[in-house]
Amino acid sequence: MTVTNLPLPPLQQALVPRVKTEIAALWQLAWPILIGQLANVGMAVADVAMAGHASAQDLAGVALGSSVWMIVVVTLMGIMMSVNPTVAHYVGAGQFDRVPHVVRQALWKALGVGVVAMVLANLSGLVFDHMELEPVVRDIAVRFVQITSVGLPAFACYRVLYGYSASLDQTKPIMAISIVALVLNCGLNWLLIFGNLGFPKLGGVGCAWATMLCLWFNLGALLWWMRRAPAYRSTWPFDRFEGPNREKMQSLLKLGLPIGVTYFAESSAFSLIALLVARFGSTQVAAHQIALNFSSLVFMLPLSLGIALLTRVGQALGAGDPQAARFRSAVGVAASVGLATVSALLMAVFNQQIASAYTTDTAVAGVAASLLFLAALFQVSDAAQVSTSCAIRGYKVSRSPMVIHLTAFWVFSLPLGCVLGLAPEWLPWRPAQPMQAEGFWIALVVGLTVAAIGLLVLLRSVARRHVQGLATKAS
Repeated sequence: MTVTNLPLPPLQQALVPRVKTEIAALWQLAWPILIGQLANVGMAVADVAMAGHASAQDLAGVALGSSVWMIVVVTLMGIMMSVNPTVAHYVGAGQFDRVPHVVRQALWKALGVGVVAMVLANLSGLVFDHMELEPVVRDIAVRFVQITSVGLPAFACYRVLYGYSASLDQTKPIMAISIVALVLNCGLNWLLIFGNLGFPKLGGVGCAWATMLCLWFNLGALLWWMRRAPAYRSTWPFDRFEGPNREKMQSLLKLGLPIGVTYFAESSAFSLIALLVARFGSTQVAAHQIALNFSSLVFMLPLSLGIALLTRVGQALGAGDPQAARFRSAVGVAASVGLATVSALLMAVFNQQIASAYTTDTAVAGVAASLLFLAALFQVSDAAQVSTSCAIRGYKVSRSPMVIHLTAFWVFSLPLGCVLGLAPEWLPWRPAQPMQAEGFWIALVVGLTVAAIGLLVLLRSVARRHVQGLATKAS
């Protein structure tokens, strides 16, 4: 007998609408962020693709320069993320008058950190002098880092305004600007790489100029929009000049620096794996890059949900409602894991087709397909760790997630990857033959799973502590 239309239990009657409402609110914030993130990834893809049509040397130089550049950019993005929970807390508490001060001080911090990042980026470019590269390729890579580094202060300031805007639930302007920047980047690449319409023919170096100009465009465009949009008027930070406040800048840096270290640990681990895989030849390198590229695209969805979740949790805590913060955290993590499960199934089923879409080389496609299957295995843990870490940051906790990420990547993932992938002879416990790229990807599955479990335990503890703190105050 089939039973239909049975009423839900009273608890579920209340719970289901709440979950639906929260998912709708989370998605309303997340989807513009997702499109914006995909547009940003599209810029990097366009750089590599268009440089490849110039020459193999230009392609290699841009790819190498981008590898260094991305580590610096991702780290800088993490450091600037301290703005998101801080502003979200004030918005949730209705303390809009405190937001301008935070934004102004965050911008001072951004200028300082941006200049430091510019110097470090140029110094990191010296690594190319110690690599066996063609002189032309080395010069392109070095010039790429030098030119794009000029845009780092602008990028840092943009990420401050990005966090400020997202915390006010204004994510659509960020999406629109990112799309325009993508179009602008492609146009500038066409002009500067190939020397069209009378512009100088710069080859791969033209990508660097295009990227740098787009970074300054993003900052200018967001400032222009904020000046005209009503949503920012009650918290407008540029109504007066305010010098640097050491105490506030230190507070923001204390919150943001661990996030930056976390992002650095993850991005540098992936870069190091790419270097270690390089010893096994072009087939392994190409397959690794295919799997990494597609995984990065899929990762944009849980990352966007995580950024939106950070805002939602921060606003709830600012409003003095830790129970709502815990509920939002649970729903956000569950939604991210649910979507990741679907992604994992699709990647596992269609891994061969995905690999074949990237290359016609059967050897590369075969290895890439096996790596994509492994990537499918860590989709759930990857989504869990990024959404959970963002929820924890909404609680303004950043040091403990940093420790968990460092442990997961540098204590578990990389050492295990070296054992499985390289099979060093001096180790008594090692595979009979190096597993090459597959060994490193198995280690990534383990590392991300460790991170996910550790962060889930931490989130539960942090959320419970805040709820108990409220109960204690009430009693």
